[in-house]
Amino acid sequence: MQLNPVMLQAAGGGLFGGAGGSGPLFLMVGMFVVMYFFMIRPQAKRAKDQKKFADSMNSGEQIVTTAGIHGRINKANDDGTLQIEISRSTFMTIDRSAVSMEMTMAARKKADAAAGVTTTATTK
Repeated sequence: MQLNPVMLQAAGGGLFGGAGGSGPLFLMVGMFVVMYFFMIRPQAKRAKDQKKFADSMNSGEQIVTTAGIHGRINKANDDGTLQIEISRSTFMTIDRSAVSMEMTMAARKKADAAAGVTTTATTK
């Protein structure tokens, strides 16, 4: 014997046990709150951190673009672009928004770790 949702509602006083229809409302509000705290809020925080990172870049810093291009900032232009040196006397102009905060931080950590290993190895 198969029971369809109409029979279950008639027998049990609704899907939520006769809660008067407020059950689905609480469920929807709860889902929105969970979605806000786990998806929307962290994404907004990440975007804010990325913007602050892009605005704080100065000449001489090593960066990595979202396309994976490694370079050093040669000049920060007034129009929101950066002139980067990717090889000796080879320059590119990119937007500040094209610099990846995560990839740049990872490259800096890797360079710092490599520098720490070489200085430790040479002191022994």
